[in-house]
Amino acid sequence: MLSTGGSINLLWHRGYRFYRRSARSLVSLVEEYANPNIGGVVGLHGEMMVLEGFARCEFVMRGRNTREFRGRLWIETGNNLDFIFERDEQAYGVEVKNTLGYMDYEEFQVKIRLCRFLGIRPIFAARMLPRSWMTELIGAGGYGMIMKYQLYPWTHKELAKRVAEELTLPVDAPRALYEGTMNRFLEWHKKLV
Repeated sequence: MLSTGGSINLLWHRGYRFYRRSARSLVSLVEEYANPNIGGVVGLHGEMMVLEGFARCEFVMRGRNTREFRGRLWIETGNNLDFIFERDEQAYGVEVKNTLGYMDYEEFQVKIRLCRFLGIRPIFAARMLPRSWMTELIGAGGYGMIMKYQLYPWTHKELAKRVAEELTLPVDAPRALYEGTMNRFLEWHKKLV
C-alpha cells in the first residue's frame, strides 16, 4: 500500500534474490512522483509551458480559466478552458493536460462542445491522445498538440530523470516546449488564415 492510499503490484522473476531491496527503492520512487504536491506542480508547469509557447509565437491571450468569449457564456456545465488564444483573427480554446494518462473522455467531449459554443477551435495540449480522439478532434476543426512527454519543472529534472530511467515512463524536464511542437501548430494555424 502506498502512502497516498493507492496500491502497487510488483512482479519479480523468482530467481531474483534481492527483490525486497529493489521493491523498497521502486515504491519510494513511485511515492515521490505520485505525491499530490508533485502532481499539482507538474500540472501548473504544463500550463506555464504552453502559455510561454503561445506567447513566444505572438498569440494574444484572450482568457484564462474561462468559459466566456466575445459575450457568449457557457452554462451547460461547470467546465472551462485553460486558455483562449488569438492570432490573425483565429481564436483557439486550449486545454492543457500534462499527465501520463489520458484525460477523461467525457471531459474531452465537453471541451469540444464548449469551444463550438464559443465559436473557437479546440486545441488539446497533451502528452498523448488516442487515435480515435484525434479523429474526433480534427472533425471538430481542432488540433492535438502532442507533447510526447509529461513535462516536469526544470527544478525537478533529477526526479524526471529517475522516473524516466527507472520506471521507463515518458517524462522530461525541458526549459521550454520543444520548437517542433510549436512549429507544427504554427504551420497548421497558417493554413487556416
